[in-house]
Amino acid sequence: MIGRGSRLQLLGAGLLTLMAAPALARESLGMFETWGAFRDANEPRCYAIAKAIPSTMQRDYQPYADVAIWPRRGVRGQIHFRLSRRLLPGVKIVLTIGDQRFELTGGGGDAWATDRRMDAGIVAAMRSAQSMTISARDASNRGFSNTYPLAGAATAMDAAAIGCAAAR
Repeated sequence: MIGRGSRLQLLGAGLLTLMAAPALARESLGMFETWGAFRDANEPRCYAIAKAIPSTMQRDYQPYADVAIWPRRGVRGQIHFRLSRRLLPGVKIVLTIGDQRFELTGGGGDAWATDRRMDAGIVAAMRSAQSMTISARDASNRGFSNTYPLAGAATAMDAAAIGCAAAR
């Protein structure tokens, strides 16, 4: 459980990171605890996004999780993780949400659900849990994990869905 001060730090850091790329045309649909919702009218796509809980451990990348909607592609609730480290090729990537475990696919520094059915299962699990943790082994064969609080995730996902409802 993270405190209010930590949540505000995560939220502030997330806003700065998301606003640092003005070349990407995105419109804020709202901030909900540690999750934000955005619309990119150029694609069009909408997504809920959050940064992982800060860590003092080595990081190759700034980790984040997002749940995207691509209306013209007929995609809703597509899960994506940018991991904190480059992955060991062929490594097992496990997402734990409450008492549910999902084995993801991925490479480099990214991970995804294996199919739309798994995406839907992950989104459903996210709506009722307090946090989620993704674990794997990095390119040096060291274990690592990234944890995300889920307070605000359901509302951010709903805001993203509403934001793209007319973009079909």
